[in-house]
Amino acid sequence: MKTATIPSLRVDPELRAAAESVLKEGETLSAFVESSLRQQVHVRQSQAEFIARGLASREEARRTGEYYSADLVLGELKAMLAAKLAEEDGDEPRD
Repeated sequence: MKTATIPSLRVDPELRAAAESVLKEGETLSAFVESSLRQQVHVRQSQAEFIARGLASREEARRTGEYYSADLVLGELKAMLAAKLAEEDGDEPRD
């Protein structure tokens, strides 16, 4: 049950018209705004978590003195991607 409200949003008529022009069949402007708000909250939370993991990784590397070259990391990522693509295709990993 929805119990909280978002403050009224004043926008240029052009922005409102643009938003209304992309509404899906049966979608209301309110539903579009709510969906957009949820999506942006998720994006910003994900960005904050990503940055926190990166900073923690940096601190761990400084603490241990253990660093990895970009070439090594990219090689591992490419291998992981190739394995996943092969799994989806039912083939052997590609290089």
